[in-house]
Amino acid sequence: IGVLFVLAATASLLVLAGDPHGGDELQELLVGQVLWVTYDQLWPVAILYALILTTWYGIARSLGPIWFYGLFAIVVTASVQLIGVYLVFACLIVPALATRRLSGLRRLLAGYTIGILGFALGLVVSALSDLPTGAVIVWTLTVVAIVSGFMVGRRQ
Repeated sequence: IGVLFVLAATASLLVLAGDPHGGDELQELLVGQVLWVTYDQLWPVAILYALILTTWYGIARSLGPIWFYGLFAIVVTASVQLIGVYLVFACLIVPALATRRLSGLRRLLAGYTIGILGFALGLVVSALSDLPTGAVIVWTLTVVAIVSGFMVGRRQ
């Protein structure tokens, strides 16, 4: 995942190198515009996610990992267009790392809780500090995950 991330980030730099507004477009691609996503942008992605979930639980799950990775690539690509590379990457990795000592339903619930708290706190901190929302959410998500990871470690 890390290599693909670096390749995508550097490819973006190369594509936008000749564009006079390339810096703004690169910032939007990397950090996203979480607060400015419209319903017109959300509906097609929501329908795509519903189709992918239906495909996964309908037939693809039994066909093997190649289907998973193909569908996963589509979901990540659609998500990046809405909220940016950094936030998608953080949402995929940070809760999973924080809950690595848990299993089953407890891990799933802990991961969702970390995500919800990280996003909620990030939105509040961003509004109060007038800092870019996507970047603040990445940091608050990480702080919530670190605190949660310590709490899980102490219980075990």
